[in-house]
Amino acid sequence: MDHIPQVAAEAARRRSFAIIAHPDAGKTTLTEKLLLKGGAIQLAGAVRAKGNARRTRSDWMKIEQERGISVATSVMTFEKDNTVFNLLDTPGHEDFSEDTYRTLTAVDAAVMVLDAAKGIESQTRKLFEVCRLRDIPILTFVNKMDREARDPFELIDEIEGTLALDAAPVNWPVGRASEFAGVYDIARNRFLPVDKDDSEAIQLTGPEDPKLVELVGQERATNLAEELLLAEAGLKTFDLEAFREGTLTPVYFGSALRDFGVSALLRGLDEFAPPPGARAADIRDVEPDEAALTGFVFKIQANMDPNHRDRVAFVRLCSGKLLKGMRLKQVRTGKQVPVNAPLFFFAKDRQVAEEAWPGDVVGIVNHGTLRIGDTLTEGEAINFRGVPSFAPEILRNVRLDDPMLAKKLRTALDQLAEEGVVQLFRPLDGSPAVVGVVGQLQLDVLASRLKIEYSVPAGFDATMWNEVRWITGDKAEMARFAEVHRRDAAEDHDGALVGFFASAWRLGKAGEDFPKLTFHKVREQHAVGAAA
Repeated sequence: MDHIPQVAAEAARRRSFAIIAHPDAGKTTLTEKLLLKGGAIQLAGAVRAKGNARRTRSDWMKIEQERGISVATSVMTFEKDNTVFNLLDTPGHEDFSEDTYRTLTAVDAAVMVLDAAKGIESQTRKLFEVCRLRDIPILTFVNKMDREARDPFELIDEIEGTLALDAAPVNWPVGRASEFAGVYDIARNRFLPVDKDDSEAIQLTGPEDPKLVELVGQERATNLAEELLLAEAGLKTFDLEAFREGTLTPVYFGSALRDFGVSALLRGLDEFAPPPGARAADIRDVEPDEAALTGFVFKIQANMDPNHRDRVAFVRLCSGKLLKGMRLKQVRTGKQVPVNAPLFFFAKDRQVAEEAWPGDVVGIVNHGTLRIGDTLTEGEAINFRGVPSFAPEILRNVRLDDPMLAKKLRTALDQLAEEGVVQLFRPLDGSPAVVGVVGQLQLDVLASRLKIEYSVPAGFDATMWNEVRWITGDKAEMARFAEVHRRDAAEDHDGALVGFFASAWRLGKAGEDFPKLTFHKVREQHAVGAAA
């Protein structure tokens, strides 16, 4: 029990957060600049710059490099001013929303990146709703202020109107686009000129300080003073309690590409974002300062190191202290899992963690024993809730041109299903495997990875089904459904029963024919065969 105060102290200095954004809002650039500010990398450049060997990037898979998008979640840990940041970069593309949803179960705060010219976009809204379901506090970074941008009042009004979220500006832009001169720090009465480091901010007595006129000119200084008066009268001021309850977002204006405003955002994460808190499990809430270790798997990544064909389970620690060499109980199976070399990640780079604490994300190399949603403990039989699977929107049969590769394909699909790249269904009538995805881009990634990582060229053919549901209820009725609908039923990767339906009408008819069964669109992954 002696180390409980140490657990509490270490947990208190952790900040675990995700970055969410619509594609092209500048999320990957912001990620890189946060890492630069945190001292985690020495060089920064464009996402697709040459000389990638000189630096680490969060987008590391081949298809990401080719398309300039994030399609996998990267985990990056860095320390600045005695605060340990665990940054979880998420896919921006909506076809990878399931991976993002799972990532959001592992964080305590999120940064929402908005394009200053576009404001709230469709994927931003979807990701925000996931944050709202979990009451995740959100900091907003309005990016690209050095380009053509909408009026700040209009952007704040859109945040409040579209997301039903109070917005409190932390700083305010001075000038717009080519006239953008910097930002004014509202709470500290400081002006930070564009392209200057945070340490070069100029202390003022207020927005009407004559020094500001010398720095930005009369017109911009006058406009700033007027806008700040309007903001003070009409906008919310920052309230820490409201932020942590998820009802208010602090708003930062800046430019990630020019490395401007990023330090203020990092400081906000340090000062405002909550440390790890209590986490709900099936039988009780787990507090971070408990002596016994607990954690859950929210992501599996295969082939991070193609030379070693490894599979890494990403584990969010919820309580206690992890030490290299521990053996932990996998609650789903009751088996002991050795943790001989837990890993801290910086994108593709990794190092062995001698110890880790609540809020940290560690990687455990395994050979398929750990699954998404697994809970790990020092012995207690509890399961953390809330790691979901969603019914896929596209179902495809996998077409293999070379029958000699059938066994290799099965292995590859098993591994990629464990990773969550696709959902894998094995029809009860013995017909070929069916893969399920949210969007077309997921199929492109699947084809690319099958070919590059497994040397299995494959194509995809349409199926007759448009709806998938997990089925739970009376066991005899489940067996009857499986018998009657043998051509339209399958087991998922965990052995849970699913039904395939050609239309919403057929799904409704199944509900009428089998009233003792429930057809689920979402399934929590903390136990085999269990459905949410």
